[in-house]
Amino acid sequence: MLLVTSIIAAVLTAIFIRLSFAVIGLRKKNKVGLGSGGHEDLERAIRAHGNFAEYVPFGIILIACLELNGAPWWLVALPGITLIIGRLIHAKGINVPPPDFSKRILGMKFTFVTLMALIVLNLGWSLARFAAL
Repeated sequence: MLLVTSIIAAVLTAIFIRLSFAVIGLRKKNKVGLGSGGHEDLERAIRAHGNFAEYVPFGIILIACLELNGAPWWLVALPGITLIIGRLIHAKGINVPPPDFSKRILGMKFTFVTLMALIVLNLGWSLARFAAL
């Protein structure tokens, strides 16, 4: 079962929906159907949403693989929590005018470190399990 992954994926999906609604609200407010129409606030919201959609799926897949391969719950939960934190910090940093690049950078650091840790954890855990066969 993917109990830990389910919780992490649910939280990340809630954040994704919130970012989606932000884009939709700004599109309505600025009367823009496609693109940003030159509105800086809409451009920031679009990129926060897009960036989230670009990075989160890899994290969820790697977290699920780790859990499916029998890693302890805390080893699955820890990178999930750091991914959530990183994505929240990044979205806050890109969405608040003027953009707070220090928060944006910190959010990306959390995200990249989490994804790299998940690569190492998955390779290490899978190879150890394979060697035990």
